[in-house]
Amino acid sequence: MTDYPDLQMLIDGEWLDAGARETQPVMNPATGEVLGHVPHATGADLDRALQAADCAFRSWRGVSAYERRRVLGRAADLLRERSEEIALLTTLEQGKPLAEARNDVAVAADMFEWFGEEARRAYGRLIPPREPGRRMMVLSEPVGPVAAFAAWNVPAITMSRKVGAAIAAGCSVIYKPSEETPATPLAVARILEEAGVPKGVLQVVSGDPDAISRHLMGSPIIRKVTFTGSTAVGRRLARLAADNLQRLTMELGGHAPVLVFDDVDVEATARGAVASKYRNAGQICTAPTRFLVQEAVHDRFVEAFAAAARGLKVGDGRDPASQMGPCANPRRIEAMEAFVADAEARGGRVTAGGRRPNNAGYFFEPTLLTGLPDDAMAMTVEPFGPLAVVRPFATLEEAVEVANALRFGLAGYVHSTSARRIQAASDALAVGCVAVNNWQVSAPETPFGGVGDSGYGSEGGQEGLEAYLALKFVHQA
Repeated sequence: MTDYPDLQMLIDGEWLDAGARETQPVMNPATGEVLGHVPHATGADLDRALQAADCAFRSWRGVSAYERRRVLGRAADLLRERSEEIALLTTLEQGKPLAEARNDVAVAADMFEWFGEEARRAYGRLIPPREPGRRMMVLSEPVGPVAAFAAWNVPAITMSRKVGAAIAAGCSVIYKPSEETPATPLAVARILEEAGVPKGVLQVVSGDPDAISRHLMGSPIIRKVTFTGSTAVGRRLARLAADNLQRLTMELGGHAPVLVFDDVDVEATARGAVASKYRNAGQICTAPTRFLVQEAVHDRFVEAFAAAARGLKVGDGRDPASQMGPCANPRRIEAMEAFVADAEARGGRVTAGGRRPNNAGYFFEPTLLTGLPDDAMAMTVEPFGPLAVVRPFATLEEAVEVANALRFGLAGYVHSTSARRIQAASDALAVGCVAVNNWQVSAPETPFGGVGDSGYGSEGGQEGLEAYLALKFVHQA
């Protein structure tokens, strides 16, 4: 594992080794081997990070938007230059195929570039005064030091969304990556440092998630919190944020519905569905999972979907032939087995996959469940793994009712050639993002976020920058 680095933390401009600190192992999910050990921050480490973030914010907020754009643009260039080495780190610690990891790095670079450019468009405005000789102005200012908490599934992209927006706005940020995928964000942090991000503006800490969130959010220094992860953890963080009235952006779970109408190219739609569903072994919050297919084409869709799923090459992400890697950890394997057991107990069918292959690592077959009642686990709980379910529907109204039956509302998908159906379904879906006849629901220049139990606030687009800005009204006589 010579390609995997020694893991450190970045605090107050200093790269810190584990030393006498507690550590935990980082595993390669494709092999079960230990890659390295991530250090746990102490209370003293976190206090130092908070003071450094406070100090750095006071100077960074005064740096021009033009200069912040230059720094983030340089970081984007460096990411592209080092795409291969960072993609390999992601594959080693997260498991996804290298092609997907390279795409993650490319998106992260685009994200930094976008936010750098958007920093120069953090406009205020003039309001017509009520009396001559006066000025009424609205100014956009950085909100303050940020605590950012990330999940393990797309470590480069998640970091670029949060850190790119914070730095572009003029904020300092303490970033806590997942302890399961620390090397990728550490590599990105080194690039940002090399690109010119000053000491203390970006810090990276790791350790016990609950202890770190309580420590950081318990400080009045932190004025903004951003989190990507589960709905359950999001609720806990929202309660913590209330004590210091910290702003929140929450990108939480999803259980994306897909409405497939009977006027589509069934086989082509099914093949696209499989490619999107099993990307990153289904461990994507926007993964299409609940496929609601109109009755007339249901059986054809199931047959085509199952055939494409069975045809996927599952293996170590470093193997160029692999089309789907492992699940990220044993917890996801246990979850997939529970979904399959519940489906079989309720009379459902395992139409494809459903088992763990006989090999090392945390692999699970691309799985399709059919014939389930609407209260089955796979219909109500986000799998966050390589498992999909297909259910027939008769009318648009029925499909929308089933799609909106859950409190999740992150992404939804509509496939039809009818303009009337497309508009009606897009309007009716209770989600934050809708893709019509494609599978992409986010880009650096578009807002990304959900409703209901999928969280609130947006990352990406101009809204992503605005989340790190506070408005100030100035009335000048």
